[in-house]
Amino acid sequence: MPAAFSVLTRNRDFRRLFGAELVVLGADWFIMVPLLAFLPELTGNGTLGALMLAVDTGILALMLPFTGTVADRFDRRRILVLANIAALLSVLLLFAVRSAETAPLALVAVGSLAIAKAFYTPAASAALPNVVDPADLAAANTIAGSAWGTMTVVGASLGGLVSQVFSPYVCFAVTAILLLAGSVLTALIKRPMQAPRSGDTEPPRALAALIESLRYIVQRPRLRALVTVKSAVGLGNGVLTVFPLIAAAHGVGALGLGLLFALRGLGALIGPLVMRPVLNRPALLLPGLALSMGLYGLGYLGVAFAPWFPLIVVLVFVAHFAGGSNWVLSNFALQGAVPDALRGRVFATDMMLATLAIAVSQLGAGAVIATADPRWIIAGCASITLTYAIVWRIATRRLSPSAEPTFGTTGTGELPRK
Repeated sequence: MPAAFSVLTRNRDFRRLFGAELVVLGADWFIMVPLLAFLPELTGNGTLGALMLAVDTGILALMLPFTGTVADRFDRRRILVLANIAALLSVLLLFAVRSAETAPLALVAVGSLAIAKAFYTPAASAALPNVVDPADLAAANTIAGSAWGTMTVVGASLGGLVSQVFSPYVCFAVTAILLLAGSVLTALIKRPMQAPRSGDTEPPRALAALIESLRYIVQRPRLRALVTVKSAVGLGNGVLTVFPLIAAAHGVGALGLGLLFALRGLGALIGPLVMRPVLNRPALLLPGLALSMGLYGLGYLGVAFAPWFPLIVVLVFVAHFAGGSNWVLSNFALQGAVPDALRGRVFATDMMLATLAIAVSQLGAGAVIATADPRWIIAGCASITLTYAIVWRIATRRLSPSAEPTFGTTGTGELPRK
C-alpha cells in the first residue's frame, strides 16, 4: 500500500491530475445528493429525482462516442479545463430551482453537467498513462480508481450534511468553487497528456475514428470482454433511485441518504486498494471480474430484504467494494491493451456501454417507482446483475488470461502505418 501511494509523492503532475479528479468528482456528488433529497420536497414524489439520474447517465452515454474521438484528436489538458468551466456554468443554473414550477430546471442543469462530464471522463482516463512512468501505471490506476470512492464518501456525506444543516444552495456554491479549483490544478500539469503525433499524420475524422476503434474492439475477444464488464454493475444501478425512499422509510432524512451514498463510495474506495495485487496477476483478472459482478448483485439482494438500516449500509458497502474493484480491474487491463492513439475512443466506448446500462436501469426503476414496492425494485436490479455475471463468465471462460497482441505503438505513440 505505501508503494501504491508513493507515486503521489514522486510525481507532481499525477498529483495534480489526481487532485483535479478529486475535486471534480466531489463537486458532482456535492450537488447530486442534495438534489435527490430536495426535489422530492419540492414536487412531492421521487419521479423527478429518478429522471435526473437517468438524464445524467443517458446523456453521458449518448455523448461518449463523439467525445472519445475528441480526446484522441485534441489537447486533453485543454479539454479537461474547458469541461470544468462548462460544468461550473451549469451549476449556477441550480440557484434558479426554487419551487415545483422551477424544479425541471434541475434537469437542464444536470444534463449540461453530463455533457461536460462526457468530455472530461475519456480525456482523463486516456491521459493517465501519459503522466506516469510505465512502472507506476498499476499503482496510479489504484490511486485514480480510489478517487471516485473517496469523493463519493466525502461529497455524498458532506453534501447530505450541509444540505440538511444549511441549504442545498450552499452546496451549489461550494460545487462552483471546487470546479474552478479543478480547472486550475489541471492547467498546472506540465507533462503532455498524449503521445506526440507526427506532423504528416492527420487524425481521422469523428465517424472514421469511431469506426476504427469499434473495429479494433470487435477483432479482439478479450477486449470485447473487458468493455462489457462494467455493464453488469450498470444494469443494477437502478437501485440508486430507491435510496431516497430507503432513507425516508427508516426516518433518517438527507443525512441518512448521504450516508448511503457515502458507504457506496467507501466500498468503491477500499475495493480497488484491497484488490490491487490482482492487477499484476493476469490469470486472476477475468475470474476476479466475474466475482466482483456477482458480489455486487448478491449485496443488493441482501439490501432488498434487510430489516434494519445499519445492515443496509453494510450491504451497500459490500456491493460497492465489489463494484469499485470491477471498475479499476477493467480500466487497468484496457490501458495496457490499447495504444495511445486509440485509447480515448476505446475508453469512451467502454464508458458508453456502462452509462447506457445505468440509464436503462434507472429509467426502468423510475418508471415503476411510484407504484412498485421499493424492495422488489432493488431485488430486480440485483438479480439482473447476478444473471449477467454468470452469463459473462460462461462466455469468457475460454479466453486467454494474458493480454492479446495489440497493433503496438511506435516511438510517437501512433499506430503503425500500413
